[in-house]
Amino acid sequence: MELAKFVSRPNFEEYKEQFKDNFIMERKNGVIMLRMHTNNGPIVWTHQAHTAMGQAWHVIGNDPENEVMILTSTGSFWIAKGDQANDEALHEMQDPDVVSYEYYFYDSNKLVANLINDIDIPTIGAINGPGFHTEMGLLCDITICTEDTVFNDRHFTSGWVPGDGQFMVFQKLIGDKRAAYYLYTGKNIDAETALEWGLVNEIVPREKLLDRAWELAESIMAQHRVNRRVTAQLVKRPWKRRLTDDFDLHIADEFYALEVTKPTHDFDKITKDFKK
Repeated sequence: MELAKFVSRPNFEEYKEQFKDNFIMERKNGVIMLRMHTNNGPIVWTHQAHTAMGQAWHVIGNDPENEVMILTSTGSFWIAKGDQANDEALHEMQDPDVVSYEYYFYDSNKLVANLINDIDIPTIGAINGPGFHTEMGLLCDITICTEDTVFNDRHFTSGWVPGDGQFMVFQKLIGDKRAAYYLYTGKNIDAETALEWGLVNEIVPREKLLDRAWELAESIMAQHRVNRRVTAQLVKRPWKRRLTDDFDLHIADEFYALEVTKPTHDFDKITKDFKK
């Protein structure tokens, strides 16, 4: 009797093409770098981008040829633009229940959960400037940033409950009291303060940011593959515990409030003090 064949794992060239509208991917010697973009310029945040990211984490984590991941963005901002008109058009075309569950509840959960649970390798966030959704870079095992990077959570001051990950990350990394203050006020945390408080590991000049990310990745690659991967599990364990204990409640609270108050994404307000 012929035994069943192994199910094939994802092919880099295929998923590089699949996610090309949201990420420019390159891989060298086991290190995969993802650069967020829109039309090879700074990324524009949309439901399409939101959906793509959680799926990308799952696919990348399922490719055994990926050994270290670098996550960065294009230009001088992490994510600083959004397309409200695009999102409103999608809402009009689709069933409200689909929008509420698929785009908000499900995608918001997987954007964070898949990054931690599905990517079983060391990760490096190279935050290339100010922007929102910096939790993705902060959830990486190592985080470096440029000198002009600022961190904030503008959910509350923009009329939203802070449940999609940024606030949870702040609570874990800078403490509950500081996180509450910066949430309620919407104030920025500059790069030097972020380094002092443990949000980031290094501040790097912009022109050297990616070189430093690759240098860190290559130093990790010098260790045995099993040691890299098992160590990554230990590094991610506190985040996995936090996700299990808290994250579903954060998501549920945000989207309960969303159904009641029906806020819009005021991207101008969220990014009002970014120098564009």
